[in-house]
Amino acid sequence: MGDLSVTEYAVLGLLAERPSHGFALAKELGADTEVGRILTVRRPLVYRALDRLVEQGLVEPAHIEQGDAGPRRAIHRVTRHGRRRLRCWLQSPVAHVRDVRIEFLLKLTLLQRSGRSPLGLISAQVDSLQPTLEALDEEVTTDHVELWRRNNARAVRAYLEEVVSLYR
Repeated sequence: MGDLSVTEYAVLGLLAERPSHGFALAKELGADTEVGRILTVRRPLVYRALDRLVEQGLVEPAHIEQGDAGPRRAIHRVTRHGRRRLRCWLQSPVAHVRDVRIEFLLKLTLLQRSGRSPLGLISAQVDSLQPTLEALDEEVTTDHVELWRRNNARAVRAYLEEVVSLYR
């Protein structure tokens, strides 16, 4: 069983909230939505993610319903295996500073929407990135890329410190 993409986890997370069909999921991943402002996903990619999740046994078709003004729709729901996989992913910190922008924010949002405390994830994230953040602070460089990485890491550190205080 292969790794899932962030898009696939986003779809899995939304389906864990309630069974749904691809068109509704695509609307929830539109740019003007709570999840879409973190990760906007176009409809074809939502359907591709659904197909992959079904192939891996993480979601399954629950039933077919008649569309409001169009074709019939397959309603999908998360399997037990899918819930376990999502729970594990939601508890795991991201590996790189660059992944905080989308993957960590998505995890935090999905945890909030499910009513679960994000403190465990936040704490694990701080611990996981601490060595990287400290190493970047110690580097002396005139390289513009390294300067970008350092300042981005500082912003992530400040963000994590502030987000910890939101949930305590």
